[in-house]
Amino acid sequence: NIFKDSNLSETNFTLVGMAGLIAGVLHAPLTSLFLIAEITRGYELIIPLMITAAIAYLTSKYFVPYSVYTMQLAKRGELITRHKDKAVLTLMKLHTEVEKDFNNISPNATLGDLVKVVSKSSRNLFPVVDDKDILHGVITLDDIREIMFKPEMYDTVKVQSLMTIPQTYVHLSDSMDIVMEKFTKSNAWNLPVINGKKYVGFVSKSKLFNAYRKLLVEFSEE
Repeated sequence: NIFKDSNLSETNFTLVGMAGLIAGVLHAPLTSLFLIAEITRGYELIIPLMITAAIAYLTSKYFVPYSVYTMQLAKRGELITRHKDKAVLTLMKLHTEVEKDFNNISPNATLGDLVKVVSKSSRNLFPVVDDKDILHGVITLDDIREIMFKPEMYDTVKVQSLMTIPQTYVHLSDSMDIVMEKFTKSNAWNLPVINGKKYVGFVSKSKLFNAYRKLLVEFSEE
């Protein structure tokens, strides 16, 4: 005790410090107040408890937005919040929204091979994938519209020379927040989904919006 002439209890300092620890780590300032009040069987320390708990909570909240109980959930993108939009995104799972009904084409294939694939597909997007399921690029109908009806080019033009590299990739482990951020930054309507380095499929902005609206209605009715 550095104040030798003062009658300050070290026990009180310990209890107030305990309240600060609980308020900071658990993000529960009221819990810390009432817990220490119950331990001491009184409210003599209520003022120092309130000051300490408030400072500890606000400081901890500023540097670490989540408590020790919610931190791991937040890192995995599984934390349900009061913010309705974020809560709906948390409920959405990427693997259920991936579309796989695309016709692949090898990077070593010719324009003639690609035209045959186009004739059998209902899509206008064609992933360029090798025999190891590695995605090299994508081709759209707009990319080949001017040459797809020129048979003299069928055997000389390679798919590899026609494809474009995607602006960004969506990883199968990405949370929906990250996926939506990638759509916003790329301004794309379809993004390729990969697992490690292997091609999985595509996720479309329109399908995500439809799933989002459906979940939002269900979430609002609860």
